[in-house]
Formats: sequence, C-alpha cells, structure tokens
Amino acid sequence: MKTQAIADRNGWRARVAPVLWLLAIAAAASVAQAAEDPLILGIFPRYKATETTTKFAPLANHLGERLGREVALVTSKDFDSFWKGVTQQQYDIVHYNQYHYIRSAQAYQVIAHSQEFGKDAVAGALYVRRDSGITEVSQLRGRTIIFGGGKDAMLSYIAPQYLLMQAGLKEGDFKTELAVNPPNALIALYHKQADAAGGGDILIDLPVVRKAIDAQQLRILATTEPLLFLPWAVKRSMPAKLRQSIQAILVDLKSNASGREILRAAGTTEFGKAGDRDYEPHRRMTAAVFGPESAAK
Repeated sequence: MKTQAIADRNGWRARVAPVLWLLAIAAAASVAQAAEDPLILGIFPRYKATETTTKFAPLANHLGERLGREVALVTSKDFDSFWKGVTQQQYDIVHYNQYHYIRSAQAYQVIAHSQEFGKDAVAGALYVRRDSGITEVSQLRGRTIIFGGGKDAMLSYIAPQYLLMQAGLKEGDFKTELAVNPPNALIALYHKQADAAGGGDILIDLPVVRKAIDAQQLRILATTEPLLFLPWAVKRSMPAKLRQSIQAILVDLKSNASGREILRAAGTTEFGKAGDRDYEPHRRMTAAVFGPESAAK
C-alpha cells in the first residue's frame, strides 16, 4: 500500500509539473509582452486634433527612441472624451491643465511642467478697461465678467473666481459669461461686451491680442500669486525607473538643438521638474472655488 501511494504521488507530480511549467512560460511571456506594449501619451484638446498631432508627434517619437519602446500619441475630439481617458487611466503619460491634475492626482503623479512664453509660472488676473472707473475688485458686484474658457480653466476661470471670492463676491453677485478662449475674453472686454475679464496675466501681451485690439486701453485690476504652468504626469503605478527616465528625457530637451526643435514644435520653451507640492496653490484655489471635495488628493 505504501509503495502504491508513493507511486501515485510521483505520477501526480509527473502530470502536474508540465502544466506548471507551461503556466510559468505563459506568465513570463505575458510580462515580456507588457514590457513591449506602447506607452500611451494623452494630450488634452487645447488645440484641434490635427494640430495636436503636428505639435506633439515629434515629442512622442523622441520619447520612444530614447526609451527603446513605442510611445503612441492619442488625441481627443473634445474634453469629455479626453477626461474619460484620464478617469479610466487609459494614458500612461498625460499632459493637461493644472485643474485636471488636481482632480486626477490619486491616479497620476506629476513629473514635469511646461514653460511657455519664457515663464515657469503665470498669475491669474482680472482685467478692466482703463476708462471704466473700476479700481477695486469689490466694484464688480452686479457687473458682467467674461472668463476666457470653460469652468475647468485654471488661469482663466478658477484663479479669477478666487480673486472675486477674496473680495467678498460670490456666484450670483455678478453675471458670468464664458468666451471660447482667453484672447476672446479680452477682445470682448475691449469692445465693452463685459465690464471685466478673467485670464492669465500674460494674456494682454500675446500677439493675437495685440493684433486684434489696442491693448493699452485695458489694465490688470488684480492678480493671484504666480501659478506653475501646465503639468505632465504619469500613472502612479508606473515603475519608478521608467518614470525617472521619462522625466529626465523631458527636462533634457533644452540642452541640444534637436531637443529645442521638439520644444518649439510643441509650443513650449522648456520642461522643468515638478512635484505634487508645486500644485498646492492651485489646489487651495480650486477648493475655495468648487469646494474641498474638488481638490481632494
């Protein structure tokens, strides 16, 4: 009986061992395949999809070459489809605005920020016409204010709203209008379609604005503290070595001519390192405007 039991056990092992071996091979193949899968780069629809591709394809290609792994650029037709990709964590690397990062910080880790117009940070601002007679933010009570973008625009909506709240004005104390984009908000203000406009403090110096209006007729009424510019983030589940490599590649672009050409195509001056703490001022303003739950980590 004892000899038979030993034989049975040996026979079971002989049958099971090949199965376990095949499972191990399958698992190893799965890991290897995962390592070869493209990294998905998502870019928020700040521009039309075709323009986004033109701007960021060189960057995606460069990342892929340096990492030795394909980086697939994904564009979105609108903000709803882009945000669905963020919430479903479809992107391994993502470029979006500061409010988007704050809302997704549990799933994504910021690693860098864009520098635009030669600036790392830009303040949110409220603008008025010089001939308006308005000298204090509190004087905007009962007035029409046009904001340069949707309600998820950090510099053009959230930061100016924060300035209004600091002056004791809340929703309903003024009439809100939304422009298609930040430059259009200033253009509308210039043509007296509103009493004030919200946007970044660099807005008035943009060529598109200077060409459309006499910007000297407008002035900044109030500004927030400077806010670090648009973030680049990766999934928090990404291995640290890969995350650090991506960050190093982005930051290093400014150091050579080909890298600077990639930056120029993307409409940015350079990339700087960034961490979650750099976006605490944005988080504080967002919580004030939309409530604490909107800025929860």
